[in-house]
Amino acid sequence: MPQLLIKGISTNDICKISKPLIEELANVCECGTDNFTIDCIHSTSIFDGEVVDSFPFIEVKWFERGVDTRDRFAATIEKHVNLLNIPEFEIAFITYKEDSYYINGKRFE
Repeated sequence: MPQLLIKGISTNDICKISKPLIEELANVCECGTDNFTIDCIHSTSIFDGEVVDSFPFIEVKWFERGVDTRDRFAATIEKHVNLLNIPEFEIAFITYKEDSYYINGKRFE
């Protein structure tokens, strides 16, 4: 179920790390690799009236698994993104609540 929405990092770069990244994240979450999705968000960033490179930002949408798992998840992302020689990036976690999540119109509980 964890969804990674990534902007500011090229799709080609994400493809290079995607398989080992997801395999390691699946181990952290103790679930299958088929539970994960990665979406590269293409955006145009503007600063001071000019088009600029988008800041590398990774948003993780998931059901909360505790601070220890969240820390290990973020460290795993950092390990793989660092292989791309990206000097700075940020990660933010968005937590879904089971009673507010629906699959095919039915509440997921």
